[in-house]
Amino acid sequence: MLWFALVIASNSSAWLTTAVLVTNMRNFPVSRGTVAGILKGYGGLSAAVFTEIYSIVLHNSSSKFLLLLAIGIPVICFSMMFLVRPCTPASGDDSTEKWHFLFIQGSSVILGLYLLATTIFGNIVTFSGIVSYILVAVMILLLMAPLAVPIKMTLFPRKASSSDSPEQRVGSSDCLTQRKDDNTEPLLASSSAASLGSFYDQDDSSEVAMLLALGEGAVKQKKRRPKRGEDFKFTEAVIKADFWLLFLVFFVGVGTGVTVLNNLAQIGIAQGEEDTTTLLSIFSFCNFVGRLGGGVVSEHFVRTKTIPRTFLLTCTQTIMLIVYLMFAFAIKGTLYPSIAFLGVCYGVQVSVMLPTVSELFGLKHFGILSNFMSLGNPLGATLFSAMLAGNIYDSEAAKQIGLIDPSLSCLGPSCFKLTFFILSSVCAVGIIFSIILTLRIKPVYQMLYSGGSFRLPQTSSNH
Repeated sequence: MLWFALVIASNSSAWLTTAVLVTNMRNFPVSRGTVAGILKGYGGLSAAVFTEIYSIVLHNSSSKFLLLLAIGIPVICFSMMFLVRPCTPASGDDSTEKWHFLFIQGSSVILGLYLLATTIFGNIVTFSGIVSYILVAVMILLLMAPLAVPIKMTLFPRKASSSDSPEQRVGSSDCLTQRKDDNTEPLLASSSAASLGSFYDQDDSSEVAMLLALGEGAVKQKKRRPKRGEDFKFTEAVIKADFWLLFLVFFVGVGTGVTVLNNLAQIGIAQGEEDTTTLLSIFSFCNFVGRLGGGVVSEHFVRTKTIPRTFLLTCTQTIMLIVYLMFAFAIKGTLYPSIAFLGVCYGVQVSVMLPTVSELFGLKHFGILSNFMSLGNPLGATLFSAMLAGNIYDSEAAKQIGLIDPSLSCLGPSCFKLTFFILSSVCAVGIIFSIILTLRIKPVYQMLYSGGSFRLPQTSSNH
């Protein structure tokens, strides 16, 4: 029964995450990195939030915690579901939207620092009952701070400017229109065009003649496959080399990172660290920083330099390779910094993958494409954590302890040395794949962001 409940909870969480992520990516198509960073950042903080509730409010009661998950979470979802809906996003840069994002990012950072501080101090001193409840109340207020944005927009709606034209807005979440002013060139062709070039450069007379021929049935329109940057079906995406390169890069990044996360307590004990809770808190907070910062930093570079987001994956996996070598040699005084750097890099992998998928293969089938990419996490955990690290750790523990006391932990650098050497080698392969992918998709990003912001002409009317 417990196993069945966990399966149901896991599936429900995946459905909820997909619904929220897909809706917001479509609602804010010109700020995809920022949106992915915020949503995944709050997802990274959720474990710390539930830990606070479990330890302080529910007094470490497993039955009450399960009751909260069974009843409390659905109640919150049903009460907030009216806020999760598709809307008509603006096609241009909105200054008020920018400040709204900054407010949410700032409140999430404050919440993350607050959770980190209360967790660390909670391990040092014991809070009284009243103080504990005050700390939880403050946490809930910080958690609900982003609601100030929709409340503000409802009570003080922005007045439409007389200079705003219908062409400056997006007609639907799947069809992004471009501003038609004198200073902006169309960057992508319609889905019926043969390349990523502009369809506005075609000769008017030949276009009219082709349309008349199509209408009379003299010419049959050939169905072509989508180009990178347009909407792909799942069956169309899986036959592309870019899709599998991105999958392998993500698999390497999150697969090796989750191996350290799953074995963090054993890694700390092997290096003589007794307080493994602090290690987990540091990793969780830095994971949140990486998720939030990865979206912001990648958004900045694609807008200003048209550098593909995958370049950030290359940089972070290079850092991860160095960190794994530091773990392997167990250099004294490097455990905490290594955990912090690894948490940031792991978070970047998660937040950068999502907008990259949407930019290369479109938003129409973003849900199934991003969820398939997310399979890299459990696959990596199975291969690198369970099958690799677990077996090597048990083998080294058997050499040290033998059959005297199987409950004792393995001590010393040898417990994970071979594991980390293998993980660093895997990261080296991931870096090569990431460089290849970045070079392949750079022209796509130059097309998408050469105007300083994402632009895609309307395509649905051209079929």
